[in-house]
Amino acid sequence: QVQLVESGGGLVQPGGSLRLSCAASGTTFSIDAMGWYRQAPGKQRELVAVIISGGGTNYADSVRGRFTISRDNAKNTVYLQMSSRKSEDTAVYYCNAEGVGGSWGSWGQGTQVTVSS
Repeated sequence: QVQLVESGGGLVQPGGSLRLSCAASGTTFSIDAMGWYRQAPGKQRELVAVIISGGGTNYADSVRGRFTISRDNAKNTVYLQMSSRKSEDTAVYYCNAEGVGGSWGSWGQGTQVTVSS
């Protein structure tokens, strides 16, 4: 099993920057992809960004060019650097880890990010 713990959420002003971290523990050798999802009030959870073990990344159109996902395999940690924040980025952000081919999945508890002046 893999356990995920997010940190770094909080309040940020529009246009500001914030970095989220997600530390994995447990059977981390089995992790293939790690990613970030978010869920705004009244909306479905959506993919923000994902990074696979080989380093390939994918982003939602709404964040491409503003957010950067990175991964430190030695620390079993994935990061989400968020810049040029907009009010529509306000949501609970969840970390996700998956095994090869989606054979298993694990979620963190979520961290609130609020963009407001």
